[in-house]
Amino acid sequence: MSSTSLNIILFGETGVGKSSVINLIAGGSVAEVSPDADGCTMNSTDYQFMIGSRKITIWDTVGLEEPQMGVNGYYAAIVKAYGLIQKLSRAGGVDLLLFCIRGNRITATTQSNYRLFYEVLCDKQVPIALIITHLEREHRMEDWWVRNEENILKYGIKCAGHACVTGVTNREEKVRQSRDAISSLLSQHDNRGRFTMPSEPWFIRLLEHLASLVSGTSGKDVLRILTKRCGLDEETAQSLAAQLRYGDRQ
Repeated sequence: MSSTSLNIILFGETGVGKSSVINLIAGGSVAEVSPDADGCTMNSTDYQFMIGSRKITIWDTVGLEEPQMGVNGYYAAIVKAYGLIQKLSRAGGVDLLLFCIRGNRITATTQSNYRLFYEVLCDKQVPIALIITHLEREHRMEDWWVRNEENILKYGIKCAGHACVTGVTNREEKVRQSRDAISSLLSQHDNRGRFTMPSEPWFIRLLEHLASLVSGTSGKDVLRILTKRCGLDEETAQSLAAQLRYGDRQ
């Protein structure tokens, strides 16, 4: 498959190796390999580059660190989620989800991130592929998938492809294999089924799900964040807050 552009959300927990994956995709150093500067859920960093004649846009997005959220984490995520939805809307939507996970056991947080991005943010309408990282100790990286594919399915995680990789730069042959695996994965996807929604219901859909992961939230605080930190006018903010429908949670 081929297309002139591909819009990708790359997501996973802090420190899982998303920057290394971006550099593998780009074929060079475009993302600084370091822990996320802002580890807030839904915080995103944009990358754009060309691969041949194809324009690649990646939103490197921080996922959940725990199955549940604290109140302050939720309030911060509102601002980040609003910014992400605005970016996605301006770009015309999403073509592919890349879910980065470490090559170890599947956890409740893994499942929560799958639901958040695949089921909620993209309404099960965007293909999702797994990028399994930190596999430099595997004799053959693909062996990890052979051993774990059945277990992943047991956790309800369905994917439209995978790549087993390492970003450790002193393992030249395995880095080459990692680049080839990701290149092969991306070649199977195009932008013909690009998913988007009007930004307001898209934002509300996301916030309702995030709100379900936390207790003790205040409708007044949400309204303040929408006006003061998201920059919305009072009328729009009140309309959005009213649509959340979860009321003040105790």
